[in-house]
Amino acid sequence: MLRSVLSIILGGGQGARLFPLTQLRAKPAVPVAGKYRLIDIPISNCLNSGINRIYVMTQFLSASLHRHIANTYKFDQFSKGFVEILAAQQTMEGSQWYQGTADAVRQNVRQIEEDPCTDVLILSGDQLYRMDYSELQATHTKSDADITIAMLPVPESHVAGFGIMKADDSGRITSFIEKPKVSLKEHEPFRTNAEWIEARGIKCDGRNYLASMGIYLFKREVLLKLLQDPQDTDFGRDIFQKHYKQLKVQAHLFDGYWEDLGTIRSYLQSSLDLARENPKFEFYHPSGPIYTRMRFLPAARICGATINESLISDGCVVKAGTKLNHCSLGVRSRIGQKCEIIQSVIIGADRYESDEERESNARKSIPNFNVGDNCHIERAILDKDCRVGNNVTIDYHGKEPNVDGDCYYIRDGIVVIPKGMIVPDGTVI
Repeated sequence: MLRSVLSIILGGGQGARLFPLTQLRAKPAVPVAGKYRLIDIPISNCLNSGINRIYVMTQFLSASLHRHIANTYKFDQFSKGFVEILAAQQTMEGSQWYQGTADAVRQNVRQIEEDPCTDVLILSGDQLYRMDYSELQATHTKSDADITIAMLPVPESHVAGFGIMKADDSGRITSFIEKPKVSLKEHEPFRTNAEWIEARGIKCDGRNYLASMGIYLFKREVLLKLLQDPQDTDFGRDIFQKHYKQLKVQAHLFDGYWEDLGTIRSYLQSSLDLARENPKFEFYHPSGPIYTRMRFLPAARICGATINESLISDGCVVKAGTKLNHCSLGVRSRIGQKCEIIQSVIIGADRYESDEERESNARKSIPNFNVGDNCHIERAILDKDCRVGNNVTIDYHGKEPNVDGDCYYIRDGIVVIPKGMIVPDGTVI
């Protein structure tokens, strides 16, 4: 048990890049892999690493996130463990929204000051990976670092979206640039030697740049000192840029599966990858399962459907003649007869409709949850509680990459039906 470590998970702001999935929920509350939420990944990594004092910081539509955490992560009264939401709030010290990652932690610094921790682990709430943080702490302790940053080796083509750092032979960070806009061939100081990477048991294969994963382990007193300047609102852009030369900042290399699910495209692609025969990431591992809320739903019921490389969650009903090819169905999803659904994510429903409700829907010409009969859906995301009628076509071919429609949005060329939206019979999108 890493009793000396306090974990802080940053829930992010409005999550504009994941809109419309973040239209009515915080980014960490977005469902993933049928039955989980994004927040389950960092919390589970913490628990599997022996860290059980966890704060989740959020400021945008946190009600469903709060409900999920309250219903899922309960500790006995003797463990002193907790998972708590810290929503942005007005205090005597200030009333602003979080201005960045560092500012979010600064506005809740009292929780750090009152905790008996010696180190503070700061994580992101929208990434898919499995990590044993005790290995990160071992690097941190062995090197006596002020800050230890988890780093992923990437090729030059991937550097634009990351903070890029170079380490010396001891693993200490000697150069840093935040999200470079130009070719790093002009910035040779940021290219790490392949020998250094491979000496740590990781095959380089042209991945000579170390990208920050947004996972930071601080000495408590160092973090408190760095947070004193209110002008430093972001860890990458401000604090690391200013202080990496004066402080001992250590690299901890990681080479497992890692994906940032911060955009609609990455969300869909990662969801489809999870449905492959041999996915790169498994939600269950004997030493590190991903936990989520127990719903006590019945097993899925499949009635004469054809299914290929798809995830079917608890409580789903798929009727006769339907073909699912490379799809993910969330809890309580209902799919009608003779549908063809390709490379799509259907998030499911919060509840079952009763027979009386379905009869009422028929009288009012309202579709039932979630997809009716004879529908063709390709490369789309249907958010929770949506109602798609009979004979509906949703197809990404020939579409503009970004469109706001009456009952849909297109982002990155992917059609998204927002939460609770009604798509009438015969609609063609």
